[in-house]
Amino acid sequence: MSDLLTLSVPGAGLRLDPRLGTLTSLWFEADGRRITPLHTAPWVDDPDVQSDETVPLVDRRLAGDFFCAPFGTTGGGVPHHGFTANSPWEVEEITQTGQGAVARLTLLRPVQGARVTKTLQLSAYDPLVYQTHVISGGDEGLTVAHHPMLRIAGRGWLSFSPKRLAITPEAPSVAGRNWLSYPARTTDLSLFPGANGPVDLHDYPSVTGHEDFITLIEAAGSSLGWTVLIREAEDDLVLILKDPAALPVTMLWYSNGGRLDAPWNGRHLRVLGIEDGCTAGAQGLLAARGQNSIRMAGVATVLPLAAGRVHTVRHVIGAVARPADWVRVTGVRLEGASLRLTDGAGEVLVLPFKYGFFAR
Repeated sequence: MSDLLTLSVPGAGLRLDPRLGTLTSLWFEADGRRITPLHTAPWVDDPDVQSDETVPLVDRRLAGDFFCAPFGTTGGGVPHHGFTANSPWEVEEITQTGQGAVARLTLLRPVQGARVTKTLQLSAYDPLVYQTHVISGGDEGLTVAHHPMLRIAGRGWLSFSPKRLAITPEAPSVAGRNWLSYPARTTDLSLFPGANGPVDLHDYPSVTGHEDFITLIEAAGSSLGWTVLIREAEDDLVLILKDPAALPVTMLWYSNGGRLDAPWNGRHLRVLGIEDGCTAGAQGLLAARGQNSIRMAGVATVLPLAAGRVHTVRHVIGAVARPADWVRVTGVRLEGASLRLTDGAGEVLVLPFKYGFFAR
């Protein structure tokens, strides 16, 4: 724990592991209780797993949210989810006051020749963490994604900004242990082909023993991408925001007891990754640079790197107590320094928001 960096303000806090750039934990105070939206794998304190160098470092210390560049497995000596999630970051600055807290870090090694910096911000006035990654220079196309993971003890309801398409890969990651159908696609998230009939992607599955992955492609013209998860047992609402110009896809990773190899051993249960990215879903980096099913749907699948070119990737995670009787969110929009969430009955939840954070 001594290696972790802690940021805190009244009502909120986080811990970051600079050894691999992971936002390991996040909490917000609400209604006299602490809301902790992010998941930690059950083996992070297991010395046998931590000493097993055949397991990528990001999987050995699997927790919270991390920035993947490139996303997924690429080979060529690059670890799973890239050096941004597997190697040290240098802490450049930490500022903490009663009003806010900021940490700025720089990845100690280049990614495809690019320099990568990370900024995390907390405010005492809103239940959100603001993350910014800046990728400067480099060459060739690069896939990127955020990788927040949440655990859902009981029922869970998902809501999304408008999507043009939902698509699964050619085959499940674990044959015969899938809840969704592969390959499959639909424009109706409430009727996606499942292994045993249509499923509604707005409802977290009650069945266990499966490992699934699906890519949702943002609708054309979207100015704000969002995912909301309402957790019944935890009695909270978790909100994730993105700039769809930089991160045009949202990948859902259902890790629910389907992986039996170490260190998973069937014990990684009821975990949902909500992974906003610029990538070709589960396809690798080479596929993302060429023609692929995601690009054919009309969005970019890599960030084009070049000398003098800068890409800025902005992302927000927040959590509040669940408003009474809320199950679905029908709209999320920014209005100046406010964020407005609307449920199916027309009730509105207004949160303070960092003005101009998503300005392009």
